[in-house]
Amino acid sequence: MSKVLIANRGEIAVRIARACADYGVKSVAVYADADLDALHVRLADEAHGLHGDSPADTYLDMAKLLDVARRSGADALHPGYGFLSESAVFAQAVIDAGLVWIGPSPQTIARLGDKVEARRIALQVGAPLVAGTPDPVKSAREVLDFAQQHGLPIIIKAAHGGGGRGMKIAWRMDEVEELYHSAVREAVTAFGRGECFVEQFLDRPRHIEAQVLADTHGQVVVLGTRDCSLQRRNQKLVEEAPAPFLSDDQRASIHEAARNICAAAAYVSAGTVEFLLSGNGVISFLEVNTRLQVEHTVTEQVTGLDLVIEQLRVADGLRLSVSETPASLGHALEFRINAEDPGRGFLPTPGPVLRFDAPSGPGVRLDSGVQAGSVVPGSFDSLMAKLIVTGATREQALARARRALAEFQIEGLASVLPFHRAVIEHADFIGSDGFKVHTRWIESDFAEPLAAALRAQPAPDTALLRTSLEIDGRRVSLGLPALLLQGLAGVAQAGSAAQVQAERQAPDPGAVTAPIAGKLLAWKVGEGERVVEGEVIAIMEAMKMEMQVTAPRSGSIRLLAAEGQSQTQGAVLARID
Repeated sequence: MSKVLIANRGEIAVRIARACADYGVKSVAVYADADLDALHVRLADEAHGLHGDSPADTYLDMAKLLDVARRSGADALHPGYGFLSESAVFAQAVIDAGLVWIGPSPQTIARLGDKVEARRIALQVGAPLVAGTPDPVKSAREVLDFAQQHGLPIIIKAAHGGGGRGMKIAWRMDEVEELYHSAVREAVTAFGRGECFVEQFLDRPRHIEAQVLADTHGQVVVLGTRDCSLQRRNQKLVEEAPAPFLSDDQRASIHEAARNICAAAAYVSAGTVEFLLSGNGVISFLEVNTRLQVEHTVTEQVTGLDLVIEQLRVADGLRLSVSETPASLGHALEFRINAEDPGRGFLPTPGPVLRFDAPSGPGVRLDSGVQAGSVVPGSFDSLMAKLIVTGATREQALARARRALAEFQIEGLASVLPFHRAVIEHADFIGSDGFKVHTRWIESDFAEPLAAALRAQPAPDTALLRTSLEIDGRRVSLGLPALLLQGLAGVAQAGSAAQVQAERQAPDPGAVTAPIAGKLLAWKVGEGERVVEGEVIAIMEAMKMEMQVTAPRSGSIRLLAAEGQSQTQGAVLARID
């Protein structure tokens, strides 16, 4: 390999670009309109626009990505995580285009990426499993039948995804149908496919995973475990390695199952095998993520390995740098720094980053996709950066984490920093009386009040206005930030549109306001319908998360915003008379 196209954005694109530089190959970045001036664009050796502002039009557009690879002269492609990283179709298209795919083979991705097939492989090698549907379900009726047969709670999961997208937990029968449809919508948006399957859900389990590396010479090595139990909405917030408070037998069982599953699937490159660990010690296989994980950093810190460079080595046909599980070099914690407001239920808060003062010092590492002056768009994931803290022991890592989190200052938009500062002081997480964190701990046990952040600064218009120019007889495409041209557009506006805008901005007890800055995905009611207070009347989406909008009072509804339109937080979507 000599030049790698990074088919991703944000902090992972920055991470891969740096690994490419360390490994001695060139890097090519791609960007959506909103990412024109993003950090990953500036750090790569070259960058190419994808001409769009939504995931579907940019980082999920296979044809555009392959065209950039061809035009840039890239001979390899790294998908990062999310987007197309677990698409067997894309992996095969990359290979068919004559490029090196930096990851497992398309056949392995297809087998393990299909969660139903992954269950079959896990059963074949003896990994423990809870009850689940043998194939993807075809309707909400099938989900209800499974729940009636096996009992609640159940988990509905995208069959062709990961990262918590398209994953819903049903605790009551009356919510099963809507949660199924919501999981399908999220799966289609995130992965382009909506098939889902169903499993029994272990209540209050820990989330334990094993990092695996495998090369083309038959080596399959488990590097160690991680605990990723601290989650909200099935999205991890804090991860650590090695997973604490495990018995030797539990750790050995997880290592063996992970190795056997990957060996049976002829795995190559970096991958993660995930498990649930119930309160009474039952281990159940969850899934395999056929890609690099967000939390790969903590494994790097305690093994001394660069996992991205290991991926590059494997793609070049070289052997792994290790042949057995390395001894731990200490303990590491990763804190995901998301643009979300924990004081408002972790609502996404896209907007400008006015201040970004990151910590430093012994044991502190920062992987960031933003800096002061960056803009976090609402079209993509809320992850801004990852703070990784390492110590000789877990206690030292926690002490350094307290210092680092106290130093970290972000302004302009909300962040999860207040939550992180609170959680590392919590007895359940510290574990002095036993580790009591589980995957729903935030929703069910974390009761410390956190103040809502100041309203985020409005996000600037990141759209690009395109035109064509002729320069020296050659036609070129020119994209200009819309902000540069705002003063030239005039203020003419139709009277009816101005009236609607005034109504949407005016305070009103019957106003239905946007709880987040994002896209109005769908209305659940029609113009003029009578609604009941508390009824779900709309669905919004921001940063790949769906949010229900409920009626503030009963009455007749008048819709003031159209489906598919982007909304600022607090914008008036409708009025209930």
